[in-house]
Amino acid sequence: MSIVPKLRVYDLSMIVINLVIGVGIFRSPQVVAEKALIPEVFFIAWIAGGLVSFCGALTFAEIGARFPAAGGFYGLFSHCYHPAFAFMMNWVLVINNAAACAGVAIMGAEYISPVILPQSLHNQQGITLIVLIVTGLLYGTNILGIRSGANTQNFLSVIKIGMMLVFCLAVFLPSGSGNAAVVSAVVPEYSLMDLVKALGISLIAIFFSYGGYQQTINFGSDVENPGRNIPKAIFIGIVLIVFLYLTLNYAYFHVLGFEGIRQSKLLASEIGKAMFGEYGYKITSVLLFVSVIGFLNATIMSNPRMYYAMAEDKVLPAIFKKVNEKTQVQEFALTFFILLVLAAYFFAGTFENILNYVMFIDTISLAAAASALFILRHKMKGESYSGYQIRVYPLIPVIFILMILICTVSVVYSEPQKALIATGLFLLGYPFYKIMTWK
Repeated sequence: MSIVPKLRVYDLSMIVINLVIGVGIFRSPQVVAEKALIPEVFFIAWIAGGLVSFCGALTFAEIGARFPAAGGFYGLFSHCYHPAFAFMMNWVLVINNAAACAGVAIMGAEYISPVILPQSLHNQQGITLIVLIVTGLLYGTNILGIRSGANTQNFLSVIKIGMMLVFCLAVFLPSGSGNAAVVSAVVPEYSLMDLVKALGISLIAIFFSYGGYQQTINFGSDVENPGRNIPKAIFIGIVLIVFLYLTLNYAYFHVLGFEGIRQSKLLASEIGKAMFGEYGYKITSVLLFVSVIGFLNATIMSNPRMYYAMAEDKVLPAIFKKVNEKTQVQEFALTFFILLVLAAYFFAGTFENILNYVMFIDTISLAAAASALFILRHKMKGESYSGYQIRVYPLIPVIFILMILICTVSVVYSEPQKALIATGLFLLGYPFYKIMTWK
């Protein structure tokens, strides 16, 4: 049974937003501020990250329009490079995505458990209970059908965007009204080279905060009129995300000050307290929990489509591409991914370490996916094509790819051992590929 398109522009735009906005914007500014050294580098990094991400959005908009296939990332790599390379990349990404889901679920549970659970469950048991309930509910919602998952996504997105816009109103509070703003520090002198290095390292966390929109190409065969609607959805999503990120970061700076950002790991809570007083923590907890659920739901919708493409290439058993004719759900693939997420949760220590290691592979896969646009254009040369095309080509994809590779170099510079282990994990995929394709 093949996949029948059921997603519209609005559905896909909401998926873009939820794939990108998890909890990163509420945590990563503190990391970026530590690496950036001074406020000017902090804001330059976030603006540069937004511009580069917009270049990436344009690049993946054309890729999605030219190659609207199920499981876009795997199918793209297989079509443009080689099935073995596609498998090696994607088997690392499968681990990464499951571990990311587990990690984000834990963060969400830590925030919401003091609000909704009795005192006796303000512990690891309470967190486990919430993770299991949320995962089960999202599994049940998505097993009902892709439209059910999309409708849930749309509902969560409206709440998330609305609450983030409320937090953006903190820019109208008196300057330095947050508790962390009282912190002061003597700013040392930095050389130009120090600041350039700080900018490069800062971009690592920023690119991961902006990342996720590229996964929309996994829904290529689920989208009505993909040549038109995938680019439009990516544009809408990324423009709104960049606006929210830049405004929220200015709000953090306005309320807390630069040293306040550097020393507070609960930025949203600080903003919540400044805006709503004693109820600030509860409101913030609800916001973060809604954001977590939205990210989890979008990831649960996306990943099974990657298995579909792998099964079509016969590097996974055929059951992974089996689609329920009525609901358009890959029931086995969806169940498999949910079990993988739960396994990641119960072995969180191991999977969190793996997640740190695959940061290097993430940047490589993103650069490789963007570079596939040149191959797609070459392969389709002479064919009739009326879908979206980047106007400033090849400058836009070249800028994006170069900046991503600079980020890769920054990862190697700051975490050489993890980059080496990640490379080994990637190469280990080759014998698995030979085993899966052996007859």
